[in-house]
Amino acid sequence: MIALSRIRAAAGKIAGKVHRTPLFSATGLGELFGARLFLKCENLQKTGSFKPRGALNKVLSLSPEERARGLVTVSAGNHAQALAWAARITGADCTVVMPTGAPQSKIEATRGYGAEIVLHDDRATLFDKLAEVREARGLAFVPPFDDLEIIAGAGTTGLEILEDLPDAQIILVPVGGGGVLAGIASAVKQLRPDARVVGVELAEGPGLAPALAAGKPVTVTRPWGTLADGMTPPFVGALPLEIAKEAVDEVVGVSEAGIVAAMKLLMTRAKLYVEGAGAATTAALLDGTVRVPPGARVVALVSGGNVDLSRFPRD
Repeated sequence: MIALSRIRAAAGKIAGKVHRTPLFSATGLGELFGARLFLKCENLQKTGSFKPRGALNKVLSLSPEERARGLVTVSAGNHAQALAWAARITGADCTVVMPTGAPQSKIEATRGYGAEIVLHDDRATLFDKLAEVREARGLAFVPPFDDLEIIAGAGTTGLEILEDLPDAQIILVPVGGGGVLAGIASAVKQLRPDARVVGVELAEGPGLAPALAAGKPVTVTRPWGTLADGMTPPFVGALPLEIAKEAVDEVVGVSEAGIVAAMKLLMTRAKLYVEGAGAATTAALLDGTVRVPPGARVVALVSGGNVDLSRFPRD
């Protein structure tokens, strides 16, 4: 696991630059499955997701010479926006390789923070395109999830959860590349070892479960056009995988239909505008994928709110 001292150091570095997001109770939603539900609202974070925590921590960990070379990353949207924002506030140039089919709102927001965007048609070779751009321009790479400082920054979310709800019993975290799950699990298991940490991924295109079965990162096929685009990198990182082996109690999959239903309920019952990845944890509770004891204190990470208005489910 990432050392608690490293996560606390990250919290100190990013304090005052990112939001300390609220942990809201969601009594009505919790009653639907017989537990006390709390929502950690990273959809209210800078740039609309948890990603600035890790991106800024990583950028601040680079040398001035590395930042002066310019930064580069690969992302379908939330990490792209986060790094573009972090680069802007630290005075660095930023280039982002994004899949052509990324949500237009995320492309526009990333460009709005000042980043140069390189669009690439094939999601399976996004990291190959990244390597090409990085080598050609001599840029400093800021990984989206498979990095100590990225994970430590994400882990500050876990510190805040336990500061606000020290007796949390179950914490659900969405899984894409595995960075936020690894960070939160590292923080939670060192502070409250008896708390249960659950990773939630797409049933139609899981990444962590196959990697755990294989004992190593594996390239997986992800569903095209899912509302949970934040959960669709081509593989789970090696470091998140090792942390998951040690610190994650359960990994479950949720359907696209379940995510859509959770997005609607979070909008109508909790008044939260949430993207598909951000609704995945709530979906796992509402459809019974994750069973919880009656009255249990459950935290669902609402990881982001960056969804195109045109794609928000209405029917």
